[in-house]
Amino acid sequence: MSGEILASSSGVATAVGQFQPQQERGQRAVFCGLTSIIWMHRKIQDAFFLVVGSRTCAHLIQSAAGVMIFAEPRFGTAILGDRDLAGMADCNEELDRVVAQVLDRRPELKTIFLVGSCPSEVIKLDLDNAAQRLSREYSGGVRFVSFSGSGIETTFTQGEDSCLSALTPSLPQRESDQPQLLVVGTLPDIVEDQFRRLFLQIGIDCVEFFPGRSSTDLPAVGINTQVLLAQPYLGETLRALQGRGAHFIPAPFPVGVEGTAAWFHAAASAFGITKERVEASLEAPKARAIKALSAYRDELAGRRFAMLPDSQLEIPLARFLSRECDMTPVEIGTPYFDATVMEAEIPLLPANVSWIEGQDLDPALSRIRETRPDLTVCGLGIANPLEAEGLRTKWSIELLFSPIQGFEQAADLAELFARPLRREAKLEVGAWS
Repeated sequence: MSGEILASSSGVATAVGQFQPQQERGQRAVFCGLTSIIWMHRKIQDAFFLVVGSRTCAHLIQSAAGVMIFAEPRFGTAILGDRDLAGMADCNEELDRVVAQVLDRRPELKTIFLVGSCPSEVIKLDLDNAAQRLSREYSGGVRFVSFSGSGIETTFTQGEDSCLSALTPSLPQRESDQPQLLVVGTLPDIVEDQFRRLFLQIGIDCVEFFPGRSSTDLPAVGINTQVLLAQPYLGETLRALQGRGAHFIPAPFPVGVEGTAAWFHAAASAFGITKERVEASLEAPKARAIKALSAYRDELAGRRFAMLPDSQLEIPLARFLSRECDMTPVEIGTPYFDATVMEAEIPLLPANVSWIEGQDLDPALSRIRETRPDLTVCGLGIANPLEAEGLRTKWSIELLFSPIQGFEQAADLAELFARPLRREAKLEVGAWS
């Protein structure tokens, strides 16, 4: 493991300039933003996500969620049929009917998200106006919020960004003079609880999480709000919060031991808390995490990895694998690069690494076949063909469905990358190809 890292904005602009990515534009292979519903509906426990889309949209989210036929999750699809797409039916009347059915079955719901899709956007269905109209009809008893989950120009994690940025105008205005920390990004409840305890130990007692576990528990935002991102794909949400007067704390993301420690140090520095107090508060969980991670480091050290653009988690994960697991990056691809969001991560990447923004699928696969890394992190659609060619892969979407942030999860994160390599080692012939 390399030396301690602390978040600082000094010298960041120069470092980012030295690491400008190559850009590729061509055929892509990513899920659409509807996929984000799977982890968001688990977090926001009194909300329903109603996708206005096609049967393909319905099959996508049900397959991604692994929903059993007798389960009744808090998401569904209002399916656009041929008559809707041809303009022969009043889509708003159909939408009202589906919403009424949802609320009849789930009267405890407090918020319904109307989620746009490629089909609904193609026929110009105005879900913003529909959300405002439905909010009036239900007299404030249920909040209706619309956002786009379309995959026409976005990758799948940006569905969460669209959702949270759509919610931001509804956040109350904060008038208190007391400094407030706002942690932004969907986190599993267990991770949120761990982070809250550590912030209290450090001395930050006014902490809010966005989104919270209830859609009605919206944090107030004002000029004394300090924003700390927990996920790296929330650029539009960050800018919306800054428009409300909040201030951004640049920090590495809480992935791995180093990243998590630097994340807490950045928050503490913004609140004027000493480094010594932070170190004392983090000493025990940090020591446990280092010990648990050491076993996986032995398995991963010296291995070569590549990351194809998919989730926007690629840069923090590459930093974790190279600095804490002693792996060597062959290529780091990311769908989009936001210099503001990533300003504390970029200086931590290995020098001279091949770093690409965007994707042109065929050349990317050609490079993978030529360099043959030990592990390729990529989307589901790419993984199986590469496995058939004897290349080990890790599904990037699994990293969104698993708790990976924080000290207690650092070893679990490393184990996710070690698992495909272990599987290959246990095979009788060494590879099924």
